[in-house]
Amino acid sequence: MASSCSAATKDDSVSGTASTGNLSSSLMEEIQGYDVEFDPPLESKYECPICLMALREAVQTPCGHRFCKACIIKSIRAIDNLVTMSLLNCENSCASSQSESDCCAAMASSCSAATKDDSVSGTASTGNLSSSLMEEIQGYDVEFDPPLESKYECPICLMALREAVQTPCGHRFCKACIIKSIRDAGHKCPVDNEILLETQLFPDNFAKREILSLTVKCPNKGCLHKMELRHLEIHDQNCPLANVICEYCNTMLIREQMPNHYDLDCPTAPIPCTFSTFGCHEKMQRIHLARHLQENTQSHMRMLAQAVQSLNLALAPVPQRDMLPYDSASLPRVSGCHPEVPNFQETIQQLEGRLVIQDHQIRELTAKMETQSMYVSELKRTIRTLEDKVAEIEAQQCNGIYIWKIGNFGMHLKSQEEEKPVVIHSPGFYTGKPGYKLCMRLHLQLPTAQRCANYISLFVHTMQGEYDSHLPWPFQGTIRLTILDQSEAPIRQNHEEIMDAKPELLAFQRPTIPRNPKGFGYVTFMHLEALRQRTFIKDDTLLVRCEVSTRFDMGSLRREGFQPRSTDAGV
Repeated sequence: MASSCSAATKDDSVSGTASTGNLSSSLMEEIQGYDVEFDPPLESKYECPICLMALREAVQTPCGHRFCKACIIKSIRAIDNLVTMSLLNCENSCASSQSESDCCAAMASSCSAATKDDSVSGTASTGNLSSSLMEEIQGYDVEFDPPLESKYECPICLMALREAVQTPCGHRFCKACIIKSIRDAGHKCPVDNEILLETQLFPDNFAKREILSLTVKCPNKGCLHKMELRHLEIHDQNCPLANVICEYCNTMLIREQMPNHYDLDCPTAPIPCTFSTFGCHEKMQRIHLARHLQENTQSHMRMLAQAVQSLNLALAPVPQRDMLPYDSASLPRVSGCHPEVPNFQETIQQLEGRLVIQDHQIRELTAKMETQSMYVSELKRTIRTLEDKVAEIEAQQCNGIYIWKIGNFGMHLKSQEEEKPVVIHSPGFYTGKPGYKLCMRLHLQLPTAQRCANYISLFVHTMQGEYDSHLPWPFQGTIRLTILDQSEAPIRQNHEEIMDAKPELLAFQRPTIPRNPKGFGYVTFMHLEALRQRTFIKDDTLLVRCEVSTRFDMGSLRREGFQPRSTDAGV
């Protein structure tokens, strides 16, 4: 490992007292950290917990702690029967002697308890997933507050590092991304093309711990909650604004609407009969309630009559035997009230009759309202289906030439200047009828991004389409990407690039999900400064044109004299 990254660490070495690479093992153990004054002061994360100085020849334990190499080796050897720890070379520290490497390799690993609090279940961790499934998982696609520093961004997927690993040449990647890159693109580092093997990768638990401690915003629309990344999944499982699917009708709703949906709207939710309080124990789907009430009217009325009869028996006069003696002098006053009692009884009977009628009407109206609510829900689903079909038909009419209007582009530029990630996807469009379904992805690179700061990245993704089963795969053809000059000048200077499809890449295989996560295009398509020099933005709108020619008419683009430049695949 040391030999493969010597070039990457050459500039990081310090001559004289600042380097221990040429010292013997016994002498190296006597050397502590750098005892110098830093300006600005040294951050605590770069301080050795043993000697309390700046890290010299930094090494990292599996539990994510960093030490001077000499300090930790001396500490381990000085204590008998201490649980040994395996040391991992930290970034830019792999140019060590062979004896030091042998010393580190001989130590066993037993620090799992120290890392227990840094694990994240579900989507925040891939530790329990199979290797084949883990390799498909990219970084954390969430919004950080404050924005994510570029040093914690994976150069492959451009997201926050998930299960961060480090290469001998000091670069960090998502574990899944770099393993897939090695297997697909060859044994080399994607950043500097140094030789890189899977066995040379080692976990960067320090970076993992720091990333999981960063603050993120809840991704659910309308939720203002912020939390550490390690707690995001637990919050999402309880967030009232999270999207959930009804277990009965498969309708997508936000979680806080679900109880009301169950009680009033869900057409297939099991509910008791309206006459359950009178003895009907039937349960059915809400959609079948009206039919049940209609088919069982007689039995329901019989139950209602029995309930009224039981109520009358309960209100019957008490027998007069065994009654206490009474004062006969009070009889005239009681008899004086007697004429009004029949009137009260008649009024009560009339009110009871009206109450029964009104109760029956209310139940009928409730059943009708539930039926109407069901119809309205069905109509809404039909409208959504029709809207999707209209969008699909419109996408088929473009015949391989699609102009994407990106409105409110000034807002996106402001977000980019504030170092907030900006990623936009276009609607889908077809190359013809029948034809392939594609979409575009535009990414405004942050000012702190490596190699591509302040650039517009532009990619094309394949999507699942209506004609996929009738088309040859992988996709083959030529794609012309253009940012249009919207000036009124007779000669307009569009910014244009042409690329040829590479069938061996995953980006052009038949997608197995609605949108292929792998794209094909340019990380450095156009610099934002060039965007401001001409009228590429007009009325706060940017126009991006995509022209696709399948393999049958690729020559029509080649004859125009454009020469494709190298592209960035699988991003």
